[in-house]
Amino acid sequence: MARHRLDEIDRQILAELQSDGRMTNVELARRVGISAPPCLRRVRALEEQGFIKGYHVKLDGHSLGFEVQVFAMVGLQSQADADLVAFEEKCRAWPLVRECHMLNGEVDFILKCVAPDLSSFQSFLTGELLTAPNVGSVKTSLVIRVAKDEPGVPLDVIEDKLAVVTTE
Repeated sequence: MARHRLDEIDRQILAELQSDGRMTNVELARRVGISAPPCLRRVRALEEQGFIKGYHVKLDGHSLGFEVQVFAMVGLQSQADADLVAFEEKCRAWPLVRECHMLNGEVDFILKCVAPDLSSFQSFLTGELLTAPNVGSVKTSLVIRVAKDEPGVPLDVIEDKLAVVTTE
């Protein structure tokens, strides 16, 4: 394994792309203060090393008719690895579940769900989530207002410590 340390330009590239992944390479190069060819090489290297996982459009769910956002805290009856994996696979198949995180403590998973309306979410809850194998308990919290929705990671917090082990 080789240890790759990101320099200031790499961190700037990541920050700029995280902010606006749709900008051209020429604009990105201008923002980070280098010419376009080495900028493109750096971006490709960051992609190959796994720092950049993909490029996505952030949609406005409310404008598209998704009025309801709910966090569901799920307790499973069994925490055996096979049961955890089976539940994760089930979550990946449910369109209303947008995020699924396994936790430690009293709750096994927290799911971020979106739905067009409350009755659609209730149908998912009672018809799919509560009846899924191994689900022992579900507690839900309806989002009233979103105060912050910042994707990605705060690169400026760890700028001097950002190092990753990569395989060769």
